[in-house]
Amino acid sequence: MSDSRRLLEAANALSQLLRQHSIAHAFHGSIVTAVLSDSPRCDEIFCIVEGGSTHPFRRVRQAVVGSEHFTTTHSPWSNRLHATYRRPIPAIEIEILPAGEHGPRRLDSSTTMQLQGIPFLTLSEFVRAKLKAWSMQIQLTLHRRGSDRDAQDIIYALCRYWNRLDINRVPEQDMNHFVTCHRPAALSWAALKRKYGL
Repeated sequence: MSDSRRLLEAANALSQLLRQHSIAHAFHGSIVTAVLSDSPRCDEIFCIVEGGSTHPFRRVRQAVVGSEHFTTTHSPWSNRLHATYRRPIPAIEIEILPAGEHGPRRLDSSTTMQLQGIPFLTLSEFVRAKLKAWSMQIQLTLHRRGSDRDAQDIIYALCRYWNRLDINRVPEQDMNHFVTCHRPAALSWAALKRKYGL
């Protein structure tokens, strides 16, 4: 577990570099629930980046070139890019994810929100991304409950902020399966469906 403030510092520093290069981006991961709940600890941060005319990984690498605080590590065999913020000790790694593969294709005011001056996925997009990750975990491992971290983040966001979620952005079949595995979310899911007349 990392100190949430350190992760936010890293997110802010990376966000400034990306903004200087006009690269649309948004953060997500358990950092979202840590910020919303004012939790001092968290263990997951991702940055979703739009590609534009070049691949998102290339755009991020170009943005951090010359930065004294950031380095990037690309793993072609796993198709992953990590931006490492080296100012604090220990260093903080932020995994870069291409928009569309993880989260929405377009990162704009309808899919992002500002928390502490940093762009994050909206709650609807956050729940959608976490639900996708949870569902993929079930399919890959045949584990019926998916990732517990993802489940806890979904439960927190759904139970606390169900009235702010856009049901059109939440895959209904996946969420129905989720609430059968995680009963604490069932009442909030039912309330959200009632709000939309479903």
